[in-house]
Amino acid sequence: MDLIKNKAVSQVSGDQKQPAHEQVYQTLRAQIMYGDLVPGQPVTIQGLTDSLGVGMTPVREAIRRLISDGALVFQGNRRVSVPLLKDSDVGQMIFARIAIESELSRRATLNMSKAEIDALARIDQRLDRTIADGDVGGYLRLNHQFHQTLYAHADAPILNDLAESLWLRFGPSLRVVCGRFGTQSLPDRHKDIISALRDQDPQRVAKATAQDIEQGMELMAGALSTS
Repeated sequence: MDLIKNKAVSQVSGDQKQPAHEQVYQTLRAQIMYGDLVPGQPVTIQGLTDSLGVGMTPVREAIRRLISDGALVFQGNRRVSVPLLKDSDVGQMIFARIAIESELSRRATLNMSKAEIDALARIDQRLDRTIADGDVGGYLRLNHQFHQTLYAHADAPILNDLAESLWLRFGPSLRVVCGRFGTQSLPDRHKDIISALRDQDPQRVAKATAQDIEQGMELMAGALSTS
């Protein structure tokens, strides 16, 4: 917990050009996205004020934005927590992610140069090392970076924002799945994606993206149903 706290303080103080509320928002967003805050964990203004070393106003604003994003849920009695996913939630996410992210990857295919595909492949190589090492935190960050980098070339900001909101919702549960089954059990169709990108085949890229999403989310659904 001290490591997370120190990392959070460093992130908040790292970019003094941003307003305090934006720094706090980005720090909390990353903690949720990568599962540093676990499903069902309560989040309090006072607790975050203490752990991040900032005032109550930027924390309150960050929480408000994250509730709007669906990354936190308001439970009444002034209680806010990280959402717990149900089986029905995962089914909806599979549908939405395949529809949105397959289209993003399809659109990105013809917009990427060889150098940009090579850069994506290097991210995947680093990702492979985190899988081999059982580095859950590194896996979560690089897996997101891989998809985020690919989708950034789609030139579709509305779809990209929708995809990011979905990643925020399932990120904490993915961390639980990784912790339970280990990184080596996780599906990875990234090499299929890269191969199809090199061939400039949008339909193959979209199909490989859909398979990558479906396999990972179905593993999550199985873990949630037995928890």
